[in-house]
Amino acid sequence: MDFHDLFDFLEQLEQNNHKEWMDTHRKWYKSLRANYILWLDDLDTELAQLHDDYYPTPGKQGINRINNNLMFHPQKPVYKDHFGAGLDKAPNSADFYIEIGLKQCLFAGGFWRPKAKTLQSIREGIDYDGEELLSILNKPSFKSMFGGLYEDEKLTNAPKGFSQDHPHIELLKNKTFAVAHQFDRAEVFQNDFKEKIIMVYMEMLPFRRYLNQATSI
Repeated sequence: MDFHDLFDFLEQLEQNNHKEWMDTHRKWYKSLRANYILWLDDLDTELAQLHDDYYPTPGKQGINRINNNLMFHPQKPVYKDHFGAGLDKAPNSADFYIEIGLKQCLFAGGFWRPKAKTLQSIREGIDYDGEELLSILNKPSFKSMFGGLYEDEKLTNAPKGFSQDHPHIELLKNKTFAVAHQFDRAEVFQNDFKEKIIMVYMEMLPFRRYLNQATSI
């Protein structure tokens, strides 16, 4: 995958974010998209060899559309400033998300503002065994890789059904249970970029497994 070419395309798209420019450069976009899918296929194959419960996700299935959804977000530009995809996409499971873009290059996982039923299941899992989640979050290598849970809106008070003096009240107040690791653009160009992705994936795996177990009950 020629990431230099990908960033060149995104930089030009940012300056010409309209359908006319995209139509003129559609061949360039389709070539990049096809190469990105092949890169995802290769990464998917390598990740699938790491553990038995990996959910194979071909690049064509995992890649996101470059168009923004203007029906719900009319203020956004027509096209995104990144190429995004999800791998290990078992139904109703915690995400593993890849984004290579102008503003950020990141690998994230978990649940971003999940539906009420999923969020309630996660909170019940924390109520049952919050110490296990804390041990994952507080592991030195995990903290070094991700810092902590992704910063997002939190409840002011205890969620319904839980007391304010619950030992894991601060965890329970979260609306999002996700983590993210960002790469500098220079790292994307390095030969060991894929190896670094795999390191992030494996460090994140116990966290995602915890969430998947909580939401599968």
